[in-house]
Amino acid sequence: MRNLLNFLMAIMIAGSTLAPAYAEGGYKKKDSPLKPYHELIEAEKYQQAITELKEALRDDPDNADMLNLVAYSNRKLKNFDIALEYYQQALAIEPDHRGANEYLGELYLQTGQPEKAEERLKVLDEECFFGCDEYDKLEAAIEEYRKQNPS
Repeated sequence: MRNLLNFLMAIMIAGSTLAPAYAEGGYKKKDSPLKPYHELIEAEKYQQAITELKEALRDDPDNADMLNLVAYSNRKLKNFDIALEYYQQALAIEPDHRGANEYLGELYLQTGQPEKAEERLKVLDEECFFGCDEYDKLEAAIEEYRKQNPS
């Protein structure tokens, strides 16, 4: 049903000028100021990414994208409490931040809290009216978690 609704709505706005902005993935653009941090993260240089992001946050403390990347890097280093703090900061600034909601849901799965991951999925469901990768990835992670941890 959800996919059918998404499909019908996509047809209705075909040709809209908003569609290309969503399709580009926002901060993933080639000229994004976050590109150097993404490159460090992709190279699994999480500690270096954290150090450089924290320095950049001194000049832009309310940047939800950077806070999300600090959280992500900490989560990858299994610093779950620190990651949680940064995800919460990012979401306090931008409650519908897709990446922070997805990754916080993944953190909740890693820490055995699938109900909280489901809450993040509901936020993404509302935010991603036309569907989005973040929703799909978190939904798949929750399904995998449920398979590996049957109630």
